[in-house]
Amino acid sequence: MNIAEFAKYDGLGLAHLVKRNQVKPEELVTLSIHAIKQLNPDLNAVVSILEEEAMNEIKAGLSDGPFTGVPFLIKELVLHAANVPISMGSRLAEGTIFPVDSELMARFRKAGFVTVGTTTTPEFGYNAATEAVVYGPTRNPWNLNHSPGGSSGGSAAAVASGIVPVAHANDGGGSIRIPASCSGLIGLKPTRGRIPAGPYNSELLNGIAIEFGVTKTVRDTAHLLDAVSGPDIGCYGWPESPAKEYKQLIQKPVRPLKIAWMAEPVSGAPVDDDCLKALHKTVQLCEDLGHIVVEAAPKYDPEQLSLATLRIWTANIYNMIEGTAQMSGKTASNQNIEAAIWECYLYGKEMKASELLEAIDINAKISRMVGHFFADYDMLLSPTIATLPAKIGVLNANNLSIDAKQWTEQIFTYAPFTNLFNATGQPSISLPLQTSQNGLPIGMQFTGRFADEATLLQLATQLEEALPWKERKPEIHTSNIANPV
Repeated sequence: MNIAEFAKYDGLGLAHLVKRNQVKPEELVTLSIHAIKQLNPDLNAVVSILEEEAMNEIKAGLSDGPFTGVPFLIKELVLHAANVPISMGSRLAEGTIFPVDSELMARFRKAGFVTVGTTTTPEFGYNAATEAVVYGPTRNPWNLNHSPGGSSGGSAAAVASGIVPVAHANDGGGSIRIPASCSGLIGLKPTRGRIPAGPYNSELLNGIAIEFGVTKTVRDTAHLLDAVSGPDIGCYGWPESPAKEYKQLIQKPVRPLKIAWMAEPVSGAPVDDDCLKALHKTVQLCEDLGHIVVEAAPKYDPEQLSLATLRIWTANIYNMIEGTAQMSGKTASNQNIEAAIWECYLYGKEMKASELLEAIDINAKISRMVGHFFADYDMLLSPTIATLPAKIGVLNANNLSIDAKQWTEQIFTYAPFTNLFNATGQPSISLPLQTSQNGLPIGMQFTGRFADEATLLQLATQLEEALPWKERKPEIHTSNIANPV
């Protein structure tokens, strides 16, 4: 297999070749690592290369799963692989090692993936760009002057550029969907509780965050969800599973849906003309496919949501920094924590327990209000973010003049559509349906009813067939490099 052939397949396509003995996992790992070495100097998406570990994993025998032999990357946040150093995007956490796999990592291995490296993240994941001081900025393969989004920007840049077909990602305010939009990928945020967080975590960010991945095809997304979803031992709670596997459900045509669409976020944040034009094209596409499409938006208090987000994130950043300092043996200070994140730490440090409980209660009330809206609509459509991908440096977490509240407002002015569904826990997906005049990806966000990933993925399958995106490739791409010698 040459490098261009490697880059054209999705994860299931590569796994199919492995199972038919048309290519060996070692060959795929070699090609993926070659792509990292050639492209990463421009992208800065991959932190560590795990070539020896990957080859040893293959020699030990891979699990027989849907992605057997497929190269894979893991984001350096929340998930951890046994004895693999990670930094969580922070100088404070640099070199942190966990002695065991997290439950999700174990499930990725059981699915057959071969982990070839780790990817960048902003410090403790609290940014919609990926520009941590510890790594330097990660760049978008569609245009190196722009960010691939955050917080799963390293994983998104790697998948978009063809280094791997699938990569780990997580989402506490849009961190799967934002980079998927910026990088031209599929980014599914599953329903709260769908993906296990153990053994060291319970409900991530008090229930607003969840783990999963970024992909290029809907079929990879469905098979990945089948492979890693479901409760782990002793988990706090989980949603009901569908009667059939998602890979089967996407074979069934989606029924005509009643889809609401919104052009303006409830917060009143401005939306670029490029994103609005893309939205209206998508509305027309859905109508052409036979769906009922109505302009409507859920009602809730955006200031209350912002307050809850500020409190939950800052309380958890305080806790993460304290725990990381204990593990690393370092003392946390504004010398090893970025300025805005340090302000979040200080805010969280001074917070009362009652204020955090009030924030959780705010989200619960908003969830019920929004739930009534979804009693009338199957789906809600909006842009994923409010602008084209930000230029490098615009979302600067090391800004000395910004406080915790201002930092939170800056993130969710850039991405005002995503955070609501972290609060409600509903499944939400960004699909790479549109592009700007200058060729930058524009994602469209579809959000479904709680625990109904099936309808989301069925609609995504229909849209993928109507407006194929798999063959779109950025300028910085694995198919454009020379084969390894």
